[in-house]
Amino acid sequence: MDNIWLNHYPSSVNPNLSQSIELSIPEFFAKVITPSNHDIALHCMEHEISYAELSRLSDHFASFLQNDLGLKKGDRLGLVLPNIIQFPVVFFAAQKLGIICVATNPQYTPRELLHQFKDSGVTAIVILNLFLGNLDKIIKQTAIKTVISTEVGDFFPFLKSKLVSSVMRYRGQTTPTHSIPITKYRDCLARGAKTPFIPPQISASDIAILQYTGGTTGVSKGAILTHKNIIGNICQVRNWIDYKLENGKEVILTALPMFHIFGLTINSLVFLSRGDKLILVPKPTPIENTVKVFKNHPVSIVLGVNTLFNALNNNTKFKMLAPRNIKFSLAGGMALQESVATAWEKITGNRLLQGFGLTETAPVTHIVPMEGHWPKGSIGLPVPQTQIKIINENNESVANGDTGELCISGPQVMAGYWNNPEETAHVLDKGWLKTGDIARMDENGFFFIIDRKKDMILVSGFNVFPNEVENTIAAHPKVLEVAVIGVPHKTAGEVVKAFIIAKDSSLTQRELTVFCREQLASYKVPRIFEFRDSLPKTIVGKILRRELRDLNSPIHPN
Repeated sequence: MDNIWLNHYPSSVNPNLSQSIELSIPEFFAKVITPSNHDIALHCMEHEISYAELSRLSDHFASFLQNDLGLKKGDRLGLVLPNIIQFPVVFFAAQKLGIICVATNPQYTPRELLHQFKDSGVTAIVILNLFLGNLDKIIKQTAIKTVISTEVGDFFPFLKSKLVSSVMRYRGQTTPTHSIPITKYRDCLARGAKTPFIPPQISASDIAILQYTGGTTGVSKGAILTHKNIIGNICQVRNWIDYKLENGKEVILTALPMFHIFGLTINSLVFLSRGDKLILVPKPTPIENTVKVFKNHPVSIVLGVNTLFNALNNNTKFKMLAPRNIKFSLAGGMALQESVATAWEKITGNRLLQGFGLTETAPVTHIVPMEGHWPKGSIGLPVPQTQIKIINENNESVANGDTGELCISGPQVMAGYWNNPEETAHVLDKGWLKTGDIARMDENGFFFIIDRKKDMILVSGFNVFPNEVENTIAAHPKVLEVAVIGVPHKTAGEVVKAFIIAKDSSLTQRELTVFCREQLASYKVPRIFEFRDSLPKTIVGKILRRELRDLNSPIHPN
């Protein structure tokens, strides 16, 4: 496929990446996260730390990991944290030692935590104290030897920390009952401050992150993202946007969770590498929490999923604020609705751009240009040094304008799936990633996603895999058969719907909902249950989800 998209790059975008992509994460960030840089790096809940403090704190935590825990290059460290200052401190500490980070959604149930921790082989984790209860239920089945517990107030000065802890106790947000021996985050920093760490030799090809996703079978897998994958994607995005922004001067809304690859690489690391200021939002919902950020800070960069922008568009206080400082808005993680983009531009005066990517590409592969015009519904052009081909079922490239499976090659493409050579071979072919998405390219090099080859459901930007939900529901003693699909939803993009054949007529939707909430993160729990006498199947008995999807029109539950 000809790289005709290069003809439509803005003139200020460099289509070639620098040699910086051959650096490790610590080397790449060494120019900005330094003891001499006193610009503000992170703001969270009215507390700020500079780049110099981020450098010092991550050094101290790295020393603790190395000298007290004995962790070394290649070991896996779990992070079960929301968007608080501890997350980047721990992340950069681990990267300085070549330790592989395994960031986990704090909303996960014990069953979901267990799979990720066992598969990755984490031996130590850093976890917010509020989530210790779920960890307590599964820790004995893992290889975890050290649990470092932190509280929201730990990044405040001592007296304010005590006040914050008191307020949280008053609100009922206390450490759940557990029997886990823990080490306190503050103690780790104090102990690490006594001895310097010795940095190992880290290369661009070393693993930086295991980012868990799902595959064609629905089994959660760890995408192996190297230092080059992460730095490569940072450089690709910066080549696309830097010419429109001021280095070190932008204020970034960081509401996307950093345990998600979109939130980590694009919403956080891209802008930290520029020396900008991140406003961390630990709990972006209810939407009023996010609106307060715009009221209190001159936010100039906004990244999010369609549902975030839609919620802001429909919030009266946000519309009254009508922030006009915004220079760059990007929606990813799920399809951007045209009505949402139109409303955003009307309120803020800034165009809402669409991007596309996957966990396996660290994540960005396409972005709409920051200037000029683009066709409606397009995911944009491939970012610099990204190669694209669209293939048919015989693995042959199709003609321009024809549809087929989208395949991607570039420095951002993962090394494979952790301990899963079969799935790796299924999606990687001589450096090309088969995305499972059906796409086409127009005559100008703009790309369009037509449909998903996989059955993955996108709920507010989070991946939900039907097999996992079906397996959970099938374990209910009153369920005979189950099929799960995604159905359109006006705010969440999609929600989960389950079709049930009951073996006991007393089974109710409420009973199933309670059962699912005990086993699944909230966004994976079906919003709709439909009881049926039969399910459409192939001649060999495989349930036809496609036919179920065809029967369902858009729904708008409250």
